[in-house]
Amino acid sequence: MNSPHKLAAIGATTRKIWALTTPFFSSDEKWRARALLAAIIVLNLAAVYMLVLMNEWNRTFYDALEKRDQPVFWAQLLRFTYLAFGYIVIAVYKFYLTQLLEVRWRAWMTAHYLQRWLGAQTFYRMELARFANGQAAPDNPDQRIQEDLNLFTTYSISLSMGLLNSLVTLISFVGILWSLSGGFLFHWGGAAYELHGFMVWAALAYCVVGSVLTHYIGRRQIPLNFQQQRLEADFRHHMMRVREYSEAIALDKGEQVERRHLDLRFSAVLGNYIALIKAQKNLIWFTTFFGQAAVIFPMLVAAPRFFSGAIQLGQLMQISSAFGQVQDSLAWFVDNYSSLAAWRATSDRLTSFEASVAAQDAQPRPRVERGGQALATHALTLALPDGSLLLSDVSVQVAPGDSVIVKGPSGSGKSTLFRAFAGIWPFARGKVDVPADAMCIPQNPYFPDGRLRDALAYPEPADRYSEQALREALGAALLPQLAARLDDHDAWTQKLSGGERQRLALARVFLKQPAWVLADEATSALDEQAEHTLYQRLADLVRRRGGSLISIGHRPALDAFHRRRWELQRGADDGAAAFRLRQA
Repeated sequence: MNSPHKLAAIGATTRKIWALTTPFFSSDEKWRARALLAAIIVLNLAAVYMLVLMNEWNRTFYDALEKRDQPVFWAQLLRFTYLAFGYIVIAVYKFYLTQLLEVRWRAWMTAHYLQRWLGAQTFYRMELARFANGQAAPDNPDQRIQEDLNLFTTYSISLSMGLLNSLVTLISFVGILWSLSGGFLFHWGGAAYELHGFMVWAALAYCVVGSVLTHYIGRRQIPLNFQQQRLEADFRHHMMRVREYSEAIALDKGEQVERRHLDLRFSAVLGNYIALIKAQKNLIWFTTFFGQAAVIFPMLVAAPRFFSGAIQLGQLMQISSAFGQVQDSLAWFVDNYSSLAAWRATSDRLTSFEASVAAQDAQPRPRVERGGQALATHALTLALPDGSLLLSDVSVQVAPGDSVIVKGPSGSGKSTLFRAFAGIWPFARGKVDVPADAMCIPQNPYFPDGRLRDALAYPEPADRYSEQALREALGAALLPQLAARLDDHDAWTQKLSGGERQRLALARVFLKQPAWVLADEATSALDEQAEHTLYQRLADLVRRRGGSLISIGHRPALDAFHRRRWELQRGADDGAAAFRLRQA
């Protein structure tokens, strides 16, 4: 990559990181955030000032040792006590306020990204986008929010404050080092030249060479850190899936297959980590040598002046201390390269997540109007995530008092049509009118872990309903045996059988008493007698509430509970929609 492209890439990365960083300091918490940041900056400046005083103390203390001046020796020890105590107080509060700012920043960013991820069903559309062509689909958004935000705030504050501290230290000590350096006399081409502040120039040259070499030795760590985060998340995600589908895996005797899959993913984790360790090892070889050489380098340069009597021991120690501070400041890039690589990888992951959320926000969606008296679609066209056209120009209406069953072969788009009715399917064009007080029953209902009463009332709080209402809903759904377990904590999705989960989903409907019910194969796991009883109660509910029942189902027995029938039939093989809707 040539220099203009490198500069353009650096500029783009800087703008993205700036866009991640600034919102918190412009948010409703901006004054508290800015006050904390200002306090940390002041404490950093105070810490540097204490180092300047310590450097001056070095000269006086070691001069007293050389002269065997006991009164000055004891006076300087007492002064050191004051200086050390002040430095300790500054260091403690700098740590405390830095951690407080990190926590508040992480809390704000977490709330912000959770709102963006969960708002407007973005989390659902991002999962669908993983199967769409040409769309950004980040892996493991849960890790981006939980881990990467924590790393980003921690690294951003520590690195920025470290850089500030290095700049202030450099400004504070470079003058001291310049004044202590004296002149360096050398001959070139028969003429004598004197280089003033030669210790400063030596430190600058030393650190410039070190920084360039550090970048070329350690640059492989940036992509390796990015890849490590992704592979770790994939490994963890697959273990979560094993837990989630433990019963199905056990019934299929798939333990060995899952073990091979986990071994394969962990091998990738381990392989990348070994490569990262090797890259870090190469960098540590150099940085350790660089740091150790910096200890003796100022002594070697200043030794001739000391042995000639031009400077005393105190000045030699002050030069060594000042050189160390200047060298440490200029070597900030060298010392923090691994942290910079991890921070860059984390920032890249967050900016790609932000780009994906923004891409989903920009996707066209069907017009959804809620609160009407009927369910209707107007020129509705549905596609699959890969762009394949599923249904085209569907215009239907279901009035209050109607009841419709939707049938068709598997894969014909029945569930996709229901998602469009609910207003959540993003790959659609047209208009959908959704009636007020409508409730959907998905094929795979979700129940949060915790108390049964919370799973039953979800997503509303359980205390909105009386104990009697909760028990009556369970009884109506043929689950009276669970009435005594309302306060039991469990993972109900795994605990209950397929039929019990479907009945618990129906219990939600009986609890909330909606007028409109959209049921997507809501009784497919039940026996015929239970299905008949529950559908009769659903039909009675929507009739009493003045709404309608719309169902997807394959069993002929369900026809008796619906007045109308819609059937999805395979369309003509002419490149148009794969299926068409026939009303009967």
